[in-house]
Amino acid sequence: MKSQALIFLGAPGAGKGTQAREVSKHFSIPQISTGDMLREAVRNGTPLGIAAKVKMEAGGLVPDEIVCGIVEERIGQPDCRNGFILDGFPRTIAQAEFVGRILSANGRGNPLVIDVNVDTDLLLKRLTGRRTCSLCGEIYNIYFNPPKVEGVCDNDGGKLLQRADDSEVAIRQRLAAYEKQTSPLIEYYRAKGFLHEVDGNRKPELIAAELTEFLGKA
Repeated sequence: MKSQALIFLGAPGAGKGTQAREVSKHFSIPQISTGDMLREAVRNGTPLGIAAKVKMEAGGLVPDEIVCGIVEERIGQPDCRNGFILDGFPRTIAQAEFVGRILSANGRGNPLVIDVNVDTDLLLKRLTGRRTCSLCGEIYNIYFNPPKVEGVCDNDGGKLLQRADDSEVAIRQRLAAYEKQTSPLIEYYRAKGFLHEVDGNRKPELIAAELTEFLGKA
């Protein structure tokens, strides 16, 4: 794991965030997201942070050159010295090429890309089955972790709600958008030999055990 950049890919509901957190804890390397990096740069008032703030306050998208610059600033910090996990970045081939150039320029080697694959039917059950208590925020799944009484929280009797974006129609749209955006990125990294594919249909603890063993040897 010395000076190794890890990139996690996976569709909504694939569990990539859960696995990234486990790897982060196991190897004591930071898991950093584009959102976190933007917020930190804005909070610290860096030139790139100021530029990003202007764009965000105007309701526009932050341009690639600003996002890439903020990523470069963030991974240059001391806590990334022994490696780091990129969460939500890169999202495009251009961003992937940028990451490659930065790593190469700093003698950090090639990124290792983890793609967590989950069958669409299982993704739909994970996301459409999600219910949240209106009182305590406890999360259930009607297929895998149902409450004792349908629609009622076990803890406090609160009503269980489904998020609007967890409807099947909305989720299928999100999955289609992810597939369109990410497929070229997966093929890009596969062609370079940087891609490691993981069966995400299994229990999280089994996936985590496989990943830590693999990464310990990588």
